[in-house]
Amino acid sequence: MRENSYDSAGANLVWRRFSGPAAVEIFACCRPDPRACRDISLQTAEIYRQLDSLLHDEEGSLDNLVQEAVFFRDIRGDFQAFRRAQAQAFAAPAGAPPRLPASTFIEQPPLDPGAALVISALAVIPHADSLPAGDSGLPARSRSFLIGQHRHFCAAGMYGDSGTAFEQTLSMFRRAEGILEQQGMSFQDVVRTWIYLRHMERDYAEFNRGRREFFRSRRISLLPASTGISGSPLPEESDFALSLWAIKAPGLLAATSMTTPTLNEARTYGSDFSRGLRVAEGNKIALFISGTASVNESGGTAHANNFAAQVDRMLLNIETLLSEQHASFRDVLSAVTYLKTPEDAPVLRRILRDRGLDELPNALVHAAICRPDLLCEMEAVAALPLPHPHGLR
Repeated sequence: MRENSYDSAGANLVWRRFSGPAAVEIFACCRPDPRACRDISLQTAEIYRQLDSLLHDEEGSLDNLVQEAVFFRDIRGDFQAFRRAQAQAFAAPAGAPPRLPASTFIEQPPLDPGAALVISALAVIPHADSLPAGDSGLPARSRSFLIGQHRHFCAAGMYGDSGTAFEQTLSMFRRAEGILEQQGMSFQDVVRTWIYLRHMERDYAEFNRGRREFFRSRRISLLPASTGISGSPLPEESDFALSLWAIKAPGLLAATSMTTPTLNEARTYGSDFSRGLRVAEGNKIALFISGTASVNESGGTAHANNFAAQVDRMLLNIETLLSEQHASFRDVLSAVTYLKTPEDAPVLRRILRDRGLDELPNALVHAAICRPDLLCEMEAVAALPLPHPHGLR
């Protein structure tokens, strides 16, 4: 793994690089410098310029971006200007359609004052003997690509029909299921989901009921890693949005749930997701860490009303999830941290700095957590090398 950061007058790019037998993977978090310009179009252009420069250094380009999450301060006011700047950044020659990543667009205001957006992105640059899958016929805001013999499919921006929270949840998952079926996949192949709820406190219980009903009806036994978090999607009439990551293996996908003694299983209190998922795919052993908060061994909130203690417990839970897989924060490639109260950001930054985690690609955004007394949550992706053919790691 290699890591670095780059500062310019217009953006700060923090990234980590993982090189496996089939591809180089670049995980990046890019924040604009509001001291340079507060205009959404210029901030967007500078972010993509820095990403493009980084990828060219790796003999790639923006075409290699397969997934991104764009966190907006004001999605309704800024989205159209962002889209125009994005289209310019990804403009293809001779009028060909741009090859965009699977893009999640969500209003979760960045904790950097003056930043109109923050982008967390993943690029996959295959080695010469590994070819990307074609994108023809894919639905909007999705990407399909090969890493070794494993086919990856990322999709974003899936919404439910109008109705109650329960009905919207069911229709959202059914719509996602239909998109997966078009790719020769099913929810059995899904390893990671992100669900955004416009009204967290109002709808979270009914969302959980709808998800449980869907998973039970499809007999999903290995639950995906997941984040369920407050966020305002587009279109405005949708109360929920879903993004997912699926992997189709040539045989049975080598995937197992991650556990830790410091956390109980989320399904015991009605949330159907794994605390993490270990997946051996064509380039690495991926460790998908679900959104993790200050939750104790019995599933209760630890350290109510104590933000610093909640951050410590959140990090402990992630650290022990990793250690059970013989990994650590040194193996983490990317993260997103959600804060209920933006004024707590200086404390979070201090703790991350004291733990040597301030140079981790980590988008810091404002979002309500699934319980009123939870003040922070972090999700992460880590990676380990594939086992040596003769049994050595």
